[in-house]
Amino acid sequence: MREDGKIDYIEWAGGELPATKAFYAAAFGWSFTDYGPGYTAFEGQGADGGFVGDVTEEPAKPLVILYANDLEAMESKVVAAGGVVVKPIFEFPGGRRFHFIDPAGNELAVWSATGFE
Repeated sequence: MREDGKIDYIEWAGGELPATKAFYAAAFGWSFTDYGPGYTAFEGQGADGGFVGDVTEEPAKPLVILYANDLEAMESKVVAAGGVVVKPIFEFPGGRRFHFIDPAGNELAVWSATGFE
């Protein structure tokens, strides 16, 4: 069961997705689910995650993604605690999320599947 505030997902820059998928499949036995030509996801590797293959969207560093049952309430908590929202809530295939910068300058995201399950 997903819980508020727990690390739920991590995204990495994917570069050329076919080569990235081939590497992780060969080296570690990972399997993938493609969500269009610019994104592939993996699960069951200790922490679920995915690779972003669109160079205009890929993160410069790994992106840690937390979960929230109520995305709007969590966004309010993040802002009240001193976080700065850098990408307001938006939809993506499978849910919605927002990105924020913590006081140390790290970018994280929070997502919710509410309404998409």
